[in-house]
Amino acid sequence: MNWSKLLCPKRFGENEVSSQQSDTRSNFQKDYDRIIFSSAFRRLQNKTQVFPLPGSVFVHNRLTHSLEVASVGRSLGNNVVPFINEQTKGKYATLVEQIPTIVSTACLAHDMGNPPFGHSGEDAIRNYFIQNSESIKDGLSHEQWSDLIRFEGNANALRLLCQKMEGKREGGFRLSYPVLASIVKYPWESSREGEKKMGFFQTEKEWYKHIANEMGLLCKQDNPLTFARHPLVFLVEAADDICYQVMDIEDAHKLNILSYNEVKDLLIELFNSKFDSHWLAKINTTLNEVADENEKVAFLRAMAIGKLTNECSLQFTENYNAIMQGKLNKSLLSLLPAYMQNAMSTIKTISVNQVYNHSTVVEIELAGYKIIGSLLEKICPALATKNTGFSAKVKKLIPKQYITNSNSKYHQLMSAIDFVSGMTDVYALELYRTLEGISIPGINR
Repeated sequence: MNWSKLLCPKRFGENEVSSQQSDTRSNFQKDYDRIIFSSAFRRLQNKTQVFPLPGSVFVHNRLTHSLEVASVGRSLGNNVVPFINEQTKGKYATLVEQIPTIVSTACLAHDMGNPPFGHSGEDAIRNYFIQNSESIKDGLSHEQWSDLIRFEGNANALRLLCQKMEGKREGGFRLSYPVLASIVKYPWESSREGEKKMGFFQTEKEWYKHIANEMGLLCKQDNPLTFARHPLVFLVEAADDICYQVMDIEDAHKLNILSYNEVKDLLIELFNSKFDSHWLAKINTTLNEVADENEKVAFLRAMAIGKLTNECSLQFTENYNAIMQGKLNKSLLSLLPAYMQNAMSTIKTISVNQVYNHSTVVEIELAGYKIIGSLLEKICPALATKNTGFSAKVKKLIPKQYITNSNSKYHQLMSAIDFVSGMTDVYALELYRTLEGISIPGINR
């Protein structure tokens, strides 16, 4: 793979590379702005990350998480630019300088396909189709059915960004090829054996194949279709992993799930007394100067993210040849020095035991599971070609952009998923209450 193709600024849905004309922004900066100003991105502010949306304490939602991932992604991009220019002898310097913008844009968009109610939303969608296989599976191909029972938010992000909704223009967001490819963590279809995740549905398979071929991504297998990752995916993945693992610990402290000393003990293990004496000296000085525990945790979080960002950047450069040859099948975090891997493993264990299984998290997961399953139970029949009675009434509540003209059962089911996965937590709850007859608009009692 080579950077002249990997960073080609072609846009999905457009035949030619758009000229800059009087606009001083690069094509990739335009991509960033399109995401920031989109309603789909704004809706992330009302989608759960881990903890229930804020009461008196403001914790992360999908929007704040995505903004922070974009910030770390930009730093990772900045860190590797000099190395790539050195490896390519500056031949593609103008394009390579755009890497921080490409990575940060992909980071902004990476969670846009996730349904409401956190990761339980994805599980609920998969479970709905698994539990109703007898009534739904008939008429679907193996690959189409696999898409439904292995629904993946990452693949849904690509669909959201590329699909033409009813009444809207071709090409969806019309983002550049490098940004779209950098979002796809798992560049293969759902029918690939031995993989829990996938990067694109059958609806986007040919589109992704075209994008991948245009950029010179290595095709590893035709059936099921499998490509090597775009090199920048490793940076997007690292930014996401760094943020959610560290920020979830900070949120847990704000909610009094973890004490200051517990957080300190977890994060300080990312630093080694032999190799990181300058980091540790700065940490100890600052912690002695600051009295507020929230501020101390925020400082530790910043130092931890800085250390992880630098180390992941180093791993990208040290594994550069394997990445460019499509041979690296591990995340950058999994390549960190042993002491850092041990620290991250401890953080993950504590997160699972004390954070992700905390009662407030479990409660919203259970509620979300019930709500999404119930919504799909009513919306899927409503989007069928022929419906009567209750389903016909439900269809009137569905925005026109989600009502497909296709007679394909698979496309109708995907449209139902589009509608449900695009909902905020609050809207999903409101519609659930309405369809279940729990609340009636205009009647407050």
